[in-house]
Amino acid sequence: MGKITGFMEYERIEEGYGPIPERVKNYKEFVIGLNDEQAKLQGARCMDCGTPFCNSGCPVNNIIPDFNDLVYRQDWQNAFAVLDSTNNFPEFTGRICPAPCEAACTLNVNDDAVGIKSIEHAIIDRAWENGWVTPRPPKLKTGKKVAVVGSGPAGMAASQQLARAGHDVTLFEKNDRIGGLLRYGIPDFKMEKSHIDRRVAQMTAEGVSFRTGVMVGKLPEGSKVTNLARESISAQDLQEQFDAVLLTGGAEQSRDLPVPGRELDGVHFAMEFLPQQNRVNAGDKVKGQIRADGKHVIVIGGGDTGSDCVGTSNRHGASSVVQFELMAQPPEEENRPLTWPYWPYKLRTSSSHEEGCEREFAIATKEFLGEKGNVTGLKTVRVEWKDGKMIEVPGSEQILKADLVLMAMGFVSPVASVLEAFGVDKDARGNAKATTELQGAYATNVQKVFAAGDMRRGQSLVVWAIREGRQAARAVDEYLMGCSDLPR
Repeated sequence: MGKITGFMEYERIEEGYGPIPERVKNYKEFVIGLNDEQAKLQGARCMDCGTPFCNSGCPVNNIIPDFNDLVYRQDWQNAFAVLDSTNNFPEFTGRICPAPCEAACTLNVNDDAVGIKSIEHAIIDRAWENGWVTPRPPKLKTGKKVAVVGSGPAGMAASQQLARAGHDVTLFEKNDRIGGLLRYGIPDFKMEKSHIDRRVAQMTAEGVSFRTGVMVGKLPEGSKVTNLARESISAQDLQEQFDAVLLTGGAEQSRDLPVPGRELDGVHFAMEFLPQQNRVNAGDKVKGQIRADGKHVIVIGGGDTGSDCVGTSNRHGASSVVQFELMAQPPEEENRPLTWPYWPYKLRTSSSHEEGCEREFAIATKEFLGEKGNVTGLKTVRVEWKDGKMIEVPGSEQILKADLVLMAMGFVSPVASVLEAFGVDKDARGNAKATTELQGAYATNVQKVFAAGDMRRGQSLVVWAIREGRQAARAVDEYLMGCSDLPR
C-alpha cells in the first residue's frame, strides 16, 4: 500500500451534508463528497491487511484495496478502470448502497472502517466529469437476440453486459421511463435521475434497445402494483422472437397489514406514495397526488423505504412524522467480535431521520381508526419477545393521531403474473426458482428463460441486483454461445 501506516495516522473522514433547513425545501441531492485531499487521506487508511474481507463483503466483489491505493496516489483514471471492471453503475451504489464492504473492513474490527463508499462515490463522479465513462460497443455481433424484462439495476446491468458481448438486446419496461425502483422508488434527494439517464444514453450507444410502457403478460385483477403501460406483449411472443429471455423485474408486491380499518382513505403503501413524488419531480402531472402537507404522518416500517417516506414527508411539510418499528431498539454500537465481518445489528440513523422524525420501537398496530371514511389515528400496543414469541405488553395500548399512514414493511415477491405467463416455477416465497450454481446458473424450468435480481432472490439491495444481472448475463451468454468471456 502507498501509506503502510496510514490507518494509524488518519481518522475516518465522513462525507458532508447540506444544512437541513435548506435541503428539506427541495429534492436535490445534498451529500457533499470528498475533495482530492480528503479522498487521498481516506485511501491512505486502507491497511495492507493481506486478506481483504471487503472484497467478499461487497456483492459485486469490487477490488477495493487496489482502487483505494490508486486514489491515495491520485491516479484517478486507473482507479476508475479498476472500479469499472466489477461494477457497471458505481454512481448508484456510491449513493444508495449501505456499504456491506465497510462492515467487512479489517480496520472495522476495533476502529472506524475505511470510507470505501465515499471513495467509490468520488471516483465515479470524477470519471463522469472527465469524460472517462464512454460507450463500449462490441467489435463483433453474434446475431443472437435477448429480451430482458424489467429495467431496474439487475436488468440494466445484464443488458449492458450482453450488449458488450455482441448480442442484440431489447430491454422491456412497463413504466414510461427506464430505471425500475431506482427511478420510481428511490427519492431524488438520495439519487437524482440524471444518473440513470446518462447510463441509458451510454447503453443506447452500445446497442441496447429500450421499450418502455410495455407490460409483459397481464397484471392480476385487483393488483396494487402501479401499471402505466401503454401496450402489452405476451410471454409466447417473447419466446418466439428472442433466443433467450431474462426476467429481472423487482419484488413489487408490498407486505400488507390486514387489521381493522385498513380500507380507510389515507392508508397507503409506501410504493403508492414515493413514485408519485418522483413523477412530479420529473415534470409529470399526478392527479390526486398523496401529500403529507400539514398532516400527522405515521410510517409503519423501520427500514430504508420507511426512511424514504420520512424524508419525502418532511419535504412536503408534514406537521409531524413518526416511524414505527416492530422490533426492539438495537444497540447504538454493534458487538464487533461477534458480528465482524458480517452486517452488524445496530441502530442506524439516516439523514431523513435527522431532518425530523420521532422513532418508536417495539410497537405494533392493532387498528386503523377513522371518521367519515378517513384515517384519524392508530390503536397501537407495545410488544416484546418472550420464549421465542412476540407477545403484547399488557396495558400498553394507546391511540396516536394520524392523518396519513404509509406502510413500508418490505416486499414479499415479484409480480406473480409475469412468472405465471412464462410458466416459471416459483419457490416457497413466490420468487422465480433458479439456482446460482455454475451449471445452469439463473436458468428457470422453462427452456431459454432465465431469472435474476429481486425476481429470483426477493427484496434485496441495489448492489445485489447488479451482481445478479452481471452473473445472469454471463449465464445467458454461455447458453447462447457455449462459452463466455464475460466476468462472473
